[in-house]
Amino acid sequence: MVTKANHFDFEWWVVQKRAVYVTAMVLGLSAIVGGASLYVWKYGNPLKGIAARADSPAGARFMSFEGDVRVVRAATRQVVFANNDTQLYPGDTVQTQADGRARIGMADGSTVVVRPNSTIIIRDNASAEDGKRSNVHVVVDSGQMLVRTEQQSEDNKSVIETPKTQSQITGQTQASFGVNPEGTEEIRVNSGRVDSSNRAGERLSVQGGEYVSVNQSGTLSKPQRLLDVPQPLQPRDLERIPASSNASASVVLRWQKPQSGVPSYYRVEVATSPFFVPEGKVIERDQLIVTQFEVSDLRSGAYFWRVRATAASGQTSDWSEPLKFIVATQGNNLSEVPVANLSAVHLGGNVYIIRGTSSPGVTLRVSGREATAASDGSFQIQVSAPPSTREVTVLAYDSQGNSSQYRVPLIRAS
Repeated sequence: MVTKANHFDFEWWVVQKRAVYVTAMVLGLSAIVGGASLYVWKYGNPLKGIAARADSPAGARFMSFEGDVRVVRAATRQVVFANNDTQLYPGDTVQTQADGRARIGMADGSTVVVRPNSTIIIRDNASAEDGKRSNVHVVVDSGQMLVRTEQQSEDNKSVIETPKTQSQITGQTQASFGVNPEGTEEIRVNSGRVDSSNRAGERLSVQGGEYVSVNQSGTLSKPQRLLDVPQPLQPRDLERIPASSNASASVVLRWQKPQSGVPSYYRVEVATSPFFVPEGKVIERDQLIVTQFEVSDLRSGAYFWRVRATAASGQTSDWSEPLKFIVATQGNNLSEVPVANLSAVHLGGNVYIIRGTSSPGVTLRVSGREATAASDGSFQIQVSAPPSTREVTVLAYDSQGNSSQYRVPLIRAS
């Protein structure tokens, strides 16, 4: 009997202990819920702002990019590679490598273009819901960045900062800001107006068609007439030049004088890469006082060339857009350049990715954008197409001068 009684007492104790635990847990949870409810009633929902920020799109987004483009997150210092879903927040850094460039849309409707080997920082990118007020602030840390603004109200603030200057950009302005490795800087204003100041407080208004340099101490030069870009004439883009019997050719490069400014001399570069990376350059020639130059002993293959001008003051123009020409071996039996598995993937808006396969080394061009088929033959090209565009043409070229065209339908995701 004693054994049974003891056993009964033990079981009764276990049940009561569990009940105590359950009761304590319920009371604790009730206290937490009550405290949280009181906090929300008094101070509001602390997660509301976070949810809103997570759901609201960032004002700065990549409109297009090519090559190696990276983003350094301000909060975590994490480095991510750019893609069409990448959103840019205040404090984020955008870095382009030697083969990279990016076009970014800002909250106020302006557009910035980050050239290769450049670093920019988005300091601020805010816009009111009514669109009448905005605050955009971008830092050019190194390299070159172009900016184009739309019509702005007086409440809009668009600022471009460099290590030595800070500039207010007015509406309907197109300008570029360059930060050189030796510590000098350049401001080119194609249209509109840029109001600049240096660290010493010196102020200067730069009008459309003017150029200003900044020396290593930060002093602003007097505005001078902007030296325009010389325009390439020959060879034309995608022109085929027949090679001689020894499989080489001589090519005469010709260009037109700048329409604005007085050049003192020109610089010409020919490369196998459209980004003119050092390992891809075939020839560089400076101090040319005439508007043509002959390049000899070019072997069969695809080449890119560009030209820029320099004034007596030391001002240099922007580079001309690279043009491509092909040195092809002679022969009447041209072959088709095969391209397979062509597809267009709609990424959103007017942006598509064109994918396919071809032979390694084949050059593909779509809507002015180029890519080279990888070692496995695969390629992809990001393009922009207006809503009315139903298809795009893919041009394929090889080093022997063969070429083919293919059409790819564009289907927007519903």
